[in-house]
Amino acid sequence: MSLDLKSLVRTIPDYPKPGILFRDITTLIEHPEGFKESVERLAAAHRGLGFTHVAGIEARGFIFGAGVAIALGVGFVPVRKRGKLPGTTIGQNYALEYGVDTIEIHADVLSDVHKVLIVDDLIATGGTAIAAVGLIRRTGAVCDHAAFAIDLPDLGGADKLRAEKVNVNALMAFEGH
Repeated sequence: MSLDLKSLVRTIPDYPKPGILFRDITTLIEHPEGFKESVERLAAAHRGLGFTHVAGIEARGFIFGAGVAIALGVGFVPVRKRGKLPGTTIGQNYALEYGVDTIEIHADVLSDVHKVLIVDDLIATGGTAIAAVGLIRRTGAVCDHAAFAIDLPDLGGADKLRAEKVNVNALMAFEGH
């Protein structure tokens, strides 16, 4: 019998600002069976597809992504905010509500012989995930799959990723934002 993972996600109204329904995954990852099953389901959906790496997006994508990488037996690439990685990096800018931010990976980790699965906890507007896809593709690596614990379909991020020719898998969806 499989767990109802959605029931393990806490909703916090009006956080971080009024009108927002924050989907809090900490209650899911604090639940040993729920966390394990989440990682196993994400890995199972991508097993046998030839991935060489999982790229986890800072910060909660590290939590799920590392587990998925272990389950698939592949390397893990941290996608970090600018200035957080030592050594030579390559970056990708993306738009925020009020400005621009940058994500980075190590410049020497990926090339055209790699196939990368992007993992994050949640897909909302898709800005960070699309930037991660662009960043990984700039290395020559194939990046045509992304996996999330939660999709907020009303915000359109998964559809934007699909428009970039990325297969999107999410364990659960929550209406609203």
